[in-house]
Amino acid sequence: MEYTTGTPSWRLVLRRALGGLRPRRRTQRVRGWSVGVPLIALAAGLLFTTSARTADGTALRDDRRPQLAQLIADKRVRLDSRDKTAAELRAEVDQDSAQLAEVDEPVKQSRQRADGLRAPAGFTALHGPGLTVILNDSPRRGTDLGPNAPDNDDLVVHQGDVQAVVNALWAGGAEAMSIMDVRVISTSAVRCVGNTLLLHGQVFSPPFKITAIGEPTALRRALESAEGVQQFRDAVADFGLGYTETVERNVTVRAYDGSSDLRSARVAE
Repeated sequence: MEYTTGTPSWRLVLRRALGGLRPRRRTQRVRGWSVGVPLIALAAGLLFTTSARTADGTALRDDRRPQLAQLIADKRVRLDSRDKTAAELRAEVDQDSAQLAEVDEPVKQSRQRADGLRAPAGFTALHGPGLTVILNDSPRRGTDLGPNAPDNDDLVVHQGDVQAVVNALWAGGAEAMSIMDVRVISTSAVRCVGNTLLLHGQVFSPPFKITAIGEPTALRRALESAEGVQQFRDAVADFGLGYTETVERNVTVRAYDGSSDLRSARVAE
């Protein structure tokens, strides 16, 4: 063996080490790895330095979801506080305008016209018979993992499903409506983010409850004839989605208590 214990072996090692430090002849080709290794080491050093500066003493792979959840919770608290303040200010304005109407005839006439529009605009509570529809995700969501398992989009309630029910109830003669006990008015927009519902800045999770005041038979007929509602009912049979209708003898739809700011409006004739 060439590498054995003893003086000749150590001399050979030293000779080879010193030979590696000598300048190569022009005829010797520089191998790619001998140039690439220093470049890779330099790049790795830059990467480690950048990571250290970015981390700033923290772990880059820490789960930030708790921080995000806390940030959302803090935002909601501030939003609720501002909504409360806005409601108090609107009450003060209404009280001051009522006092002014006692001595100012034009203000009195304007308030009388506005009061006549409060009910159809949704700013007063309404009681009466109606219908409640509940839409829910399928309990199969996340449980079917086989090759023939349905897509997750087939197992959740979508924005179009909620809108189909809402539009059908309006078409059936609904006088007032609420979604998740929040009054729906002319400026309400139903939006879904994932499988959650966003309405007037509030986020709701399924099941989604939609309540309408009106003649129950007419409301049910409108639901039966709505194409979007029928498609959801078919999905109920195919994928196990939840759909229920409940006739209400006397249900209350609360008044809308949010902001009524409009960019443009016209009084209905």
